[in-house]
Amino acid sequence: MKRLLTLVALAAALTASAQVKVVKLWDNASAPHSNGITAPETEKEGRLYNIAETELYIYPADAAKATGQAVVVCPGGGYRLVIIRREGHEVGQWLAANGITAVVLKYRLPNGHCHVPLEDAEAALRYIRNHAAEYGVDPSRVGIMGFSAGGHLAASAATMLPDAVRPAFAVLVYPVITAEPGKCHKGSFDRLLGTDRTAGDEAQWSLEKRITPSTPPALLLLADDDRIVSTANSTFFYKALKANKVQNCSLRIYPGGGHGGALDPAHIYRAQWRADILDWLAMLAHEDQKPTSKPR
Repeated sequence: MKRLLTLVALAAALTASAQVKVVKLWDNASAPHSNGITAPETEKEGRLYNIAETELYIYPADAAKATGQAVVVCPGGGYRLVIIRREGHEVGQWLAANGITAVVLKYRLPNGHCHVPLEDAEAALRYIRNHAAEYGVDPSRVGIMGFSAGGHLAASAATMLPDAVRPAFAVLVYPVITAEPGKCHKGSFDRLLGTDRTAGDEAQWSLEKRITPSTPPALLLLADDDRIVSTANSTFFYKALKANKVQNCSLRIYPGGGHGGALDPAHIYRAQWRADILDWLAMLAHEDQKPTSKPR
């Protein structure tokens, strides 16, 4: 009851300026695989722990500005928790206000079951495409966005899911990408793969190694002074995109902001990274409208 009242209060506070629809996808009993978490889910200061139930918080685009695009938003938290307020609901409200339908994903934590979060991301992509008409979304314009470990989840969806399911684009904000020793965010991979992981496991989930020419375009944003996730994570991924000739990609490195600092309303680069994301998404929308062949 206490958890229910907390979540109701949180939802009421966060949806004052935007209508949100909550969709329960599944839990450990009904999903294809379980993460083995049996402890009750808890919330503290906008952060969720012990997640074993997958939910979507859908923020429909402002109809006056709708672009037809939709974005599945994957908050971060080192695969230990989900920062649902700042990297989820606040981002969803902002995207919707700018004409982009946002699907904030409360994904199940891996707890050593590496495919569980990706299973949830795939289900979220399928859901919004299957309900595209209901939300005024073009199913060919459904992308994904992720922050930190949520960036790893988003990049996993962009590189590991079958081509027919992959997002149309990926926005990766200070993402975890590589498991390479000395470059990786160790805690994220400890929780994703376990501490007894092999070199083969690490290679499989080092996403810069999974890029092919069919990988969708990506925008990467990070701060030069990030002390939690090495900048090499983003640069490795971007270099692999270019090596595979993936078009319409971009890498933005801001002078400051640390890890997550650009989300702080008081931060100097907050307005810039938001503008950069919207500009890039608008560029993709424009590219989609170009004819595929010369008119006769």
